Amino acid sequence: MKKLDLITESHKSVLLMLCIFVLAGAFASVAGVIGGVKAMVDLTLWLLPSSLILVGIFVAACLVSLSVGTSCGTIAALTPIAVGMARETGYSVPLLTGVVVGGAFFGDNLSFISDTTIAATRSLGCRMKDKFIANLWIALPAALFCILLYATLLSKAGGTGADVVFHTRRFLLTVPYLFILGAALGGVNVLLLLALALALSCSIGLSIGYDVPFLAESAWHGVLGMGQLIVVTIVAAVAIEVVRRLGWLQHVMNFVGRTVKGPRAAELAMAVLVSTADILTANNTIAILSVGPLCKELTEHYGVSKLRAASILDTFSCVAQGFLPYGAQLLIAAGLAGISPFDIIPNLHYPMALGVVALGYILLKKKESVSL
Repeated sequence: MKKLDLITESHKSVLLMLCIFVLAGAFASVAGVIGGVKAMVDLTLWLLPSSLILVGIFVAACLVSLSVGTSCGTIAALTPIAVGMARETGYSVPLLTGVVVGGAFFGDNLSFISDTTIAATRSLGCRMKDKFIANLWIALPAALFCILLYATLLSKAGGTGADVVFHTRRFLLTVPYLFILGAALGGVNVLLLLALALALSCSIGLSIGYDVPFLAESAWHGVLGMGQLIVVTIVAAVAIEVVRRLGWLQHVMNFVGRTVKGPRAAELAMAVLVSTADILTANNTIAILSVGPLCKELTEHYGVSKLRAASILDTFSCVAQGFLPYGAQLLIAAGLAGISPFDIIPNLHYPMALGVVALGYILLKKKESVSL
């Protein structure tokens, strides 16, 4: 029964990713052709000094992902804005795309409605609120480090963008993106959010003179632009199913489990298990669900806090997922930015910092550990 439930959950996750690909591509294309991206870039440059653009984008991504509970939705919403700002200010596209992806994983790791949070707390048997507080000791230092890092980077843009003048029509073009930010902060489901944003973009396009065939064609081109990503996702899903059915993942878990000796080693084993599972499945939620039962046994046998275990599972699954060039997050970001996932990886400062802090969280733990 557990195996059947896991497979069903995996299929749902793949279908969700495909739906996000389709809606994100259509929305980005329509909003782009009606001038929304350029208008949003100008508005942001007008409001925010160019020296703080990196900090602003990162904090926005953190807040949106924390509210909506998904890194994919955050990346789909903010990447087009970040790319437009990069081209306008002189920052590199991979850098600003990496800032968005990093901020998106902040909320994915912490949000109450994140699927990884739900999977980790259910697998270990602890409350979301308690896990959130425990997880802050890992995520917050990494986020603060990135904020300081981005604040110290010199701007490559010459000005603040304060000379930009907005008219009613140009501000109207920013409404779909402002809606996404507001709705995401309100916790709207990512699929509903993208669908409503697409409808809003089409309505604005009609109001300023574009016709239905043009907007429909633009949306279709956006979907076609995601075609390669959709094919890669389907192929990866098939490969993942083969790996699972052959039992390779279970062999890895059993081998690591036999090497554990002591609470600290148990926590390191959890980190290795969930990271390995994520590399093999390319999905951090499925990775947590896959290794959760074994990790729960480790907490009970070695007296590891269930809150620490849940934080470790969630955090290391996000760290591993953040660097997968075939993971949904980097595929979405790369597709929207028009670059390779490998161009983004060196600019993933937050996942790097999160991994370092999480490793220190384990290695510097006290010897005493009480199971909660």
